[in-house]
Amino acid sequence: MTRLIDVSLTVRPGMHFFDGDPRMSLERVIALADGGPANVSLLSCGVHTGTHVDAPLHFIEGASAAHELDVDALCGPALVVDLRALDGDIDAAALHDVDLRGVRRILFATRNSYLWALPSFSADFVSIAPDAARLLVERGVRLVGVDYLSVGSAETHRILLGADVVCVEGLDLTGIAAGPYEMFCGPIKLEDADGAPARVLLRQT
Repeated sequence: MTRLIDVSLTVRPGMHFFDGDPRMSLERVIALADGGPANVSLLSCGVHTGTHVDAPLHFIEGASAAHELDVDALCGPALVVDLRALDGDIDAAALHDVDLRGVRRILFATRNSYLWALPSFSADFVSIAPDAARLLVERGVRLVGVDYLSVGSAETHRILLGADVVCVEGLDLTGIAAGPYEMFCGPIKLEDADGAPARVLLRQT
């Protein structure tokens, strides 16, 4: 059986955070070394930390939250599209040669993957343009994944989330080849949250 590939970011201090988002901390509050019965830690972070899923509530007031995400959309066949040579954002023209027939989950590998090697967040990342977002919705795509911390503008978010398309952000697609995969995405089931950290695994098919 083909091995699973972890395309999630490691959550740690000093990782990339979108400008303005809360930073994370991990504090050992009970320790075996101090005579405690076990090691127990306190995690503090924003719901859009590292690899994560956006819920419609993120950009649409009163919309569904993370605990209400369509779990059927989170796992299943996915297509990785290699756009690393693209100069500029992913617009409808950039998808002209991508066969979207039957594609329900699509992950974009772009030059963003190289940004993870930088010491901190870069605002110069490839986004999905609104016209491409509309095209993906029209073609029946249910999940869109990107290799940096945002799918794009507020308009792009509203187009995708308004159509109940799951947005997976913060994927590490470094070295991932284009083609079909089986995708497994497990966001934390956070009640009334506008997003949730997730572990994402791929298996090449």
